[in-house]
Amino acid sequence: MQPPEKGSNPRSRSGDGTLDLQSHKSPVTRAPSSNLSRVWHYLNEDIRVSCLAELELLILTFCIGLQDAVSFPDFHCFASNQTGNTVFLVLAVVLPEVNGDMFVTANIGVALGFFLAAAWLTGQLGHVVGARRRLWLVFCNLAQSCLVLAAAAVQYLNRPPGGPLAPLDGAWTTMPGTLWAIGLLATAAGSQVVLSRSLRLTEISTAMATAAWLDLVIDRDLFALRNRPRNRRIGFLAALILGTLAGAFIFRRVGSPAALMVSGAGKMLVTVMFLFNGAEKPKVTDPEDSA
Repeated sequence: MQPPEKGSNPRSRSGDGTLDLQSHKSPVTRAPSSNLSRVWHYLNEDIRVSCLAELELLILTFCIGLQDAVSFPDFHCFASNQTGNTVFLVLAVVLPEVNGDMFVTANIGVALGFFLAAAWLTGQLGHVVGARRRLWLVFCNLAQSCLVLAAAAVQYLNRPPGGPLAPLDGAWTTMPGTLWAIGLLATAAGSQVVLSRSLRLTEISTAMATAAWLDLVIDRDLFALRNRPRNRRIGFLAALILGTLAGAFIFRRVGSPAALMVSGAGKMLVTVMFLFNGAEKPKVTDPEDSA
């Protein structure tokens, strides 16, 4: 038997001397096999619109209701409802004498400023990272949850004397701890609203109710048997109302720190739920279109 020639592949020929074509096939690209690669691929998938996504946004809406139910009694401003804050801010310019009685101008400015800054940062980074990427959604919601829980801790350490329904003291409503709590809540709310828009469920904004009320009453198919957008709006408004009622009850019985703790826990739950959303199927490109 002749030894193989120098530089030849001994497996390139079969036993009868014919060329083994199998050995000259180009290698096939295989999907990542390691668990770490599969997890990384899963986290970088885009989340698709589904019933689970609707449920997650409704829970976030409930959490916003909890926050606004305690932010106005405690701070004389809203953490997420920037329509009210905008009106109050204009009134503060025209009627500065009512500052500290009807509202606190510094608190309104902090709430509106931090809300817009968080919305801008979340939205711009979402354009770069991928607004519906699972890892991005989990990270954003986790950060928001931590902000709300931090605000609860600040409120607990700086709670006003006399119980949750005691009249607000002017010095307490503008003390640094109060401004920190407002900034934390407004930052979480601004990021959350942008997060909800990225899921393309415009009927569930998780914060603003005006558009939902309007779109609901002018819906052409308001009384139709099947109307998914209408059902989403009703669910959103119901979740917001229930969250506000729950927040007011907790505020009255226990105080604002407990209500914020419940809100933060609800957001943490949604953070975990994002790990179980279905992924959006990649679009199939038509060969003729690509040509």
